[in-house]
Amino acid sequence: MYLHLGKGTVVPKKDIVGIFDLDITSQSHLTRKFLRQSEQAGEVVNAAEDLPKSFVVCCEKWKKSVILSQMAASTLLKRSESDLV
Repeated sequence: MYLHLGKGTVVPKKDIVGIFDLDITSQSHLTRKFLRQSEQAGEVVNAAEDLPKSFVVCCEKWKKSVILSQMAASTLLKRSESDLV
């Protein structure tokens, strides 16, 4: 099954490591450092047409990607738990 993150970006559910709320997690200096390093390494994909509200960390065959989404983390979590998506 797949999860739609926005702007036509879909990822296999099995590759999702975590779904995070950007407002809450970005208060931590460790999260900001993680996002900065991921961006510098070219691992960040922007799937948000507006300001991102969440980010999803994926790992496929040892390749990490961080996908920014304009959808709320709670919405993505509900979608990921559903077998219909």
